Amino acid sequence: MSLVKYEKRDRIAVITLNRPRVLNAINLALMEELNRVVVDFQNDDGLLVAIVTGAGERAFCAGADIKTLLPYLKTTRGRPWAFPGGMTRDTRIWKPLVAAINGFCLGGGLEIALACDLRIAAENASFGLTDVNLGLIPGQGGIQRLMRIIPRTVAADMILTGRSIDATEAYRLGLVNRVVPLCELLVAAEEYARTICNAAPLAVWAAKEAMVSGADMTLAQAMELELKLFDFLLGTEDFNEGITAFTEKRAPVFRGR
Repeated sequence: MSLVKYEKRDRIAVITLNRPRVLNAINLALMEELNRVVVDFQNDDGLLVAIVTGAGERAFCAGADIKTLLPYLKTTRGRPWAFPGGMTRDTRIWKPLVAAINGFCLGGGLEIALACDLRIAAENASFGLTDVNLGLIPGQGGIQRLMRIIPRTVAADMILTGRSIDATEAYRLGLVNRVVPLCELLVAAEEYARTICNAAPLAVWAAKEAMVSGADMTLAQAMELELKLFDFLLGTEDFNEGITAFTEKRAPVFRGR
């Protein structure tokens, strides 16, 4: 059985963590497979957006497999390259990622969701960085991303106590974009993805680069990057098509060039 289901639906990739019997907990094999899938998504010019979700109704991902992954990490201590962080460590994935979060989204599962650009939560979703209860801290960007997304005091509360929050609180804090009934989760995620697909691909990728890279720059540096990307887009065929379609009052046909 594949630990990560990978479907290509027109221009959208659907990536499903597939260990539902153990709440889609992360083991080494699942992370390696997820990395291969994300690399394929990045390199496939026909794919514009990816949806990341979990199999079953109970969990997006409940975090690390305590029985297998944590002992492995201990034996490889001092060799961070031994664990393939993939999308949680790589900040240069310019194609948009949408997390469709069902049920538990804890520890490493929340780190995967935080690595996505948009997060849609089912009403039964819960979120937490529970690592301190195991004598650890998040090691795949959880602390850094959470502190940048929600208010610092709330992030500190969750990180230092291991407290989880429900979908309603996650929405109020801006951790998720929408909360929907579980039966509507993938439909809502696909609606987001298709809306992004209707935009010019190069513009979407440039916008994400400006957001992600600019977050670690001074305001002046970030504005300079934004201007360079803006200038690049002025020379693209998609820009010409966008202007032409607007003046002709028709839907644009973007080609990513």
